[in-house]
Amino acid sequence: MSITVPQFELENVGAGESPFRLADALADDDVDAVVVLLQRDYHCRNCRQQVQDVAERYDEFAAAGAVVVSVLPEPADRAADWQDAYDLPYPLLADPEKAVSDDLDQPTRFGFLGGLHDLVGRMPEALVVDVTGDEPAVPFVHEGSSPADRPSIDELLSAARNC
Repeated sequence: MSITVPQFELENVGAGESPFRLADALADDDVDAVVVLLQRDYHCRNCRQQVQDVAERYDEFAAAGAVVVSVLPEPADRAADWQDAYDLPYPLLADPEKAVSDDLDQPTRFGFLGGLHDLVGRMPEALVVDVTGDEPAVPFVHEGSSPADRPSIDELLSAARNC
């Protein structure tokens, strides 16, 4: 897949260093894959459920050499509310400018109207970045077409294990 992964740096309100730098994860010899979950909105129930589901099985991601990062298109204080509520064992990144989401072409619907309001227009996206080669590659992308259209945890784990 020919997706260019931007070298982003975002404030992390979850586990790990802040700011989170993708370059640091890519340079870590213990990391084979970075699973990036692009969330829709602070209020999205499906997003909240996804981060909790991943947290419940995070040991499996770690055993596969994968780091999961969830990117929320909100300011850090709103993202911190999620961290306080769910105690996620992985980075939860605040992207208030939606820069990373836009760089990764996170899907939206409803045209101009959807672009005005994340809860209405922004759809979920998940990708797995393989960092085992000379250059990062993206062997797995799931672009949601509806708020509930997300890959299963097993699909994400399988993609991470194949890196």
